[in-house]
Amino acid sequence: MKSFCRLLALSLVLMLAACATVPGSDKAPPLDPDVQAVTSYHIGVDDQLQISVWQNPELSVSVPVRPDGMITVPLIGDVQAGGHTPEEVATTIKGKLQSFVRDPQVAVILTELRSHEYLSRVRVTGAVRTPVSVPYRQGMTVLDAVLAAGGPTEFAAPDRTELYRESKGGITTAYAVRLDKVLQRGDLTTNYPLQPGDVITVQQRAF
Repeated sequence: MKSFCRLLALSLVLMLAACATVPGSDKAPPLDPDVQAVTSYHIGVDDQLQISVWQNPELSVSVPVRPDGMITVPLIGDVQAGGHTPEEVATTIKGKLQSFVRDPQVAVILTELRSHEYLSRVRVTGAVRTPVSVPYRQGMTVLDAVLAAGGPTEFAAPDRTELYRESKGGITTAYAVRLDKVLQRGDLTTNYPLQPGDVITVQQRAF
């Protein structure tokens, strides 16, 4: 009898554990902390940079990152940008400009993340006006992606929307998104932050 009770208790524990990860879970999806690190973005080929030198407009330029990872800056010539953060590139440019400009103040701003587009995307499918695959952007949410797809159609069941996310272990889990509450009531509880590879599916109404 005791063995039977132990077996029954173990079965209940396993069932509860399984229920915690079933598709359509109301729990918030976990985020990869590496994806959310805004200061760790490294410049890539084809990214567009705005170089600004305070009080020196003739040195301020908008330049693309060449295939060799270099950019060209007035007065100092080529500077390695690929593989570095904007802050690192600004420091390098400042150091080189000190031979020409007294105490230069340099800012490097990413205006177009072209290299990032093909590396990470978010997809929106189902009952939306224009199913899309869009480049992931830092801070992007479910609402941002759905609006990029033109919003739900008149045939949609917004509160049956699901966010599909694949874990590092290769397991895809669905998370329930109450899209109607997000759109109509401003309830942002399920307006989850996104990460590369996420798929949002807006279900159709049953007729």
